[in-house]
Amino acid sequence: MLTSGIQMTLLMGPVVVVPAPRVVIDALDSVEVTSATGAASGFRLSFQFSSKSDLNQLFLIVGAQGTSPATPALRLILIVTLNGTPQPLFDGVMTRIQAQPGSLGSAGTITVFGVDLTRVMDTIDWSGLPFPALPIEARVALLCAKYAPYGMIPLVIPVLFPDVPIPIESIPAQEGTDLAYIQQLAEEVGYIFYVEPGPVAGTNIAYFGPEIKIGIPQPALNVDMDALTNVESLSFSFDADQAVLPIVFIQNEVTRLPIPLPVPKLNPLQPPLAALPTPVANVTMLSGTARLKPQHALAAGVAVAAASQDAVKASGSLDVLRYGRVLKARHLVGVRGVGIAFDGLYFVSSVTSSLKRGQFKQSFELTRNGIVSLTPNVLP
Repeated sequence: MLTSGIQMTLLMGPVVVVPAPRVVIDALDSVEVTSATGAASGFRLSFQFSSKSDLNQLFLIVGAQGTSPATPALRLILIVTLNGTPQPLFDGVMTRIQAQPGSLGSAGTITVFGVDLTRVMDTIDWSGLPFPALPIEARVALLCAKYAPYGMIPLVIPVLFPDVPIPIESIPAQEGTDLAYIQQLAEEVGYIFYVEPGPVAGTNIAYFGPEIKIGIPQPALNVDMDALTNVESLSFSFDADQAVLPIVFIQNEVTRLPIPLPVPKLNPLQPPLAALPTPVANVTMLSGTARLKPQHALAAGVAVAAASQDAVKASGSLDVLRYGRVLKARHLVGVRGVGIAFDGLYFVSSVTSSLKRGQFKQSFELTRNGIVSLTPNVLP
């Protein structure tokens, strides 16, 4: 499928994917992919069909996929080639099909919905599986290793405050599915877990670690800069009451009394992006931390403090061809031409890509922990 200089390639199959049949490519009408922090990525593919189309037989077959662990869900990979560089836009599995028959001679629509590969990690309940003498990061790596046939590569960051259980005292056991257990472990230590496609088609990075807001920024989003303008719209908001000071509770093992402990925002992986950080406006008691181990309680407090600092938010849209590349979520991006208060670097918290024949657009959301840029210049 070609879209004004952008070539799209669709691969599909149960686990190992192959190029989609020609009838599928010809019928593909539009694509929408959403990637955001704190949630699984999702996609929607829309196809045009008639009552005599071969798509009817095809989706009868694929509709039977994923009905049990013995029949894995249909896997779909969309590769976008822009300026000669191919990159996977999504890699996930189908979860639902919706059909709208045509009328008065017009074509009908089949819409395929799906989510990223975290879906395949959420099918079997492995409760009770023991992990003796294994730290959290080792448990996560072992769980992700099951999904190597999907090209899943674990990227596990050691926890900030390590804790290795002694078998004669306790043996950790899995609770729920692989996804549910990994998310539970991430919540305990103030980490995040997500799966994103890449770096090449057919591979995926399963990231378990703190939310990182450092790295090489993506090309700048330019506003009101004549020929250099590359965004269609961009608006900002600032919530001065959002920042909180979390207070965790650590239980004294002798007296069994909870000890309150304030946790300031001190995270080297999330350095300030603004010269005037958001002032602390509220105090939040994290009462549930009393049941956690002290190191886990501190990590949870660090995560809450970091998330509450993002009081500056921006939302906008762009044309990918004019921007020159695909904007990615969970990375930094520069903003220019707005003014001294809102220029500078931002963290991309969400991106929704919409593709149709003749156009490729993205809507996005940005966050930052204050106003006035720390960087004197933002590279184009």
